[in-house]
Amino acid sequence: MKLFSNRNFDKGFTLLEVLVALFILATALGASLRAVGSLTKNNGDLSVAIMSTWSAENQLTQIRLAQIWPPLGETVYPCPQGDFQFSCRQVVFQTPNPLFRRVEISVFLNDQSTNQIIKLTQLVPDGI
Repeated sequence: MKLFSNRNFDKGFTLLEVLVALFILATALGASLRAVGSLTKNNGDLSVAIMSTWSAENQLTQIRLAQIWPPLGETVYPCPQGDFQFSCRQVVFQTPNPLFRRVEISVFLNDQSTNQIIKLTQLVPDGI
């Protein structure tokens, strides 16, 4: 008893069918690789952002805990965090209220003052 007597299944796939299948597979693999590459880059950018935020927060916390009256002006100093060599720029401004000063900490990667990663601002009261 022959189940498929009306069809001939001995021929296999045509070259066109194989090429279409390979094209679909290649497109799917290419999209997958692109997605994985994007996730890897985003993960690296997130690490840099988190570490730079910690560097700036560390400096602002030191100022707050020391209860010092920061001098006006700009200071640039290294502020490494983990495996990253950051450079921090601290700028202190006078405020309309003479009992407070505004402190801004900007973090840069590898002493590149044109590539700012993050900037945090805090008001510091007179510690006297």
